[in-house]
Amino acid sequence: MKLSGLKVLDLSLFLPGPMVTLMMADHGADVIKIEPMGAGEPTRGIGEVKNGLSVYFRNTQRGKRSIQLDLKDPAGQAMFHKLAAEADVLIEAWRPGVAGRLGVGYGAVSAVNPGIVYCSLSAFGQDGRYRDRPAHDLAVQALAGTLPLGADRDGAPVMPGTQSADALSSLTALAGILMALYRREKTGQGDYLDISMFDAVIAWTPHATGSVFARGETPDLASSRFWGGAAMYGLYQTADHRWIALGGSELKFAENLLNGLGRPDLIAAAKPPPGADQAPLHAFLRETFAARTQGEWTAWFEGRDICFAPVRTLKEAFDDPFLAERGMLAHDAEGSEIVGTPIRFTAEPAQVDPHAPAKNEHGAEILARGWRTVSAPSKTEPR
Repeated sequence: MKLSGLKVLDLSLFLPGPMVTLMMADHGADVIKIEPMGAGEPTRGIGEVKNGLSVYFRNTQRGKRSIQLDLKDPAGQAMFHKLAAEADVLIEAWRPGVAGRLGVGYGAVSAVNPGIVYCSLSAFGQDGRYRDRPAHDLAVQALAGTLPLGADRDGAPVMPGTQSADALSSLTALAGILMALYRREKTGQGDYLDISMFDAVIAWTPHATGSVFARGETPDLASSRFWGGAAMYGLYQTADHRWIALGGSELKFAENLLNGLGRPDLIAAAKPPPGADQAPLHAFLRETFAARTQGEWTAWFEGRDICFAPVRTLKEAFDDPFLAERGMLAHDAEGSEIVGTPIRFTAEPAQVDPHAPAKNEHGAEILARGWRTVSAPSKTEPR
C-alpha cells in the first residue's frame, strides 16, 4: 500500500479534514482520530442513520481508529503528545490559535517531533484580516465571490449543490501533505502547512476572472460560456418537467446535434463567442427539448457523439451500476452503503476498510499500544 506505515493524527471535525485522512486511510495509513469528550465527532449525530450509525460519519471516518481525549486536561495532553511524538502527519481544523492554546500547536508538537508534517486547515488561514472569522463552506463561498456565478435567471444566488470550499481545501491539503512528505524523504525535515478554504476556492477561478482582470468588471453571466451564454453548454427543460444538460460547446458537437435535428443552418450560431449571437440557437434548443420527455431524449442521444446527460437526482446516480463498476459504491457486512475512493492505482490499489469506529471503541487499545506496529516509511537524514 502506498501509505502503509504512515502514522496520521487527525484532530479535525466535520468534512474537509476527515476527507483528507479518509483518503490516506484508504491507501494504507494508520489514522488515529482524536474526538472531543462527550458526544465525540459531531457528524455522529448529523443526518440519517443506518444500522446504528450516521451515514455521514460512516463515510468520512471508516478505516480509522478513534479515541476521546480531553486536551484541556494534563493527562489528555500527555497522551496526545505521546502519539504525536511518533506521528508522521497531523491535521487540525480549529480556528487559528486554538491548537496553540490547547498545547497541541505546531510549536509544541515539532518540539517533540521535528519531522512532523503538520497541517492547519481553516476557513481563512492563519493570517490576514479575516483569520478569526467563523465560517463553514457557504460563508466561505459567499466571501470568495463564487456564489453569484451560479445565480438563477433573476440574478439571485442559489444554494450550491456541493460543498466546494470544503472539497477544494480538502484536496489542496492532501496534495500539500504529500508534497511535504516527499520533501521530508529528501531532507529529513518536517513542515507546517497553512491551508485556507478561501484560498482554495479563489485558486480555482481562472476560468471566471477574465472580465475581472482584463476590464475590472464583474462577469456577465449571460455572455459567459460557463453560466448560460453558450447554447451548447447549458440546461434545458423537457416535456415532463425534468432537465437535460448539454456539456460541450466545441463546434463538432454542435454540428452533430444540429445535423441530427435537421437544423444545420444554426451551426454558425454555435460559434464563439457566447452571448447574444447565440440567442437563435438558445431559443431553438429550448423549444425543441421541451417537446419530448427526458427519457425520450436520453434514448435519442444514445450512440451520438454529443456531450449530453440527463439531469439526475442523487438517488438515481447511486442506483446506476456504473458506480459499482468503478468501485465507487460498496457495502459493509451489515449492508450499509460505502462510498469508495476516487484515487485508483494499478500496482497498489486501495483497500477500503468499511468499518467506522464506535464511540471511543479503540480507546483502550490506543492507550495501551499506541500506533500499529508496521514498518514506517524511511525518514532520510538531511542532506
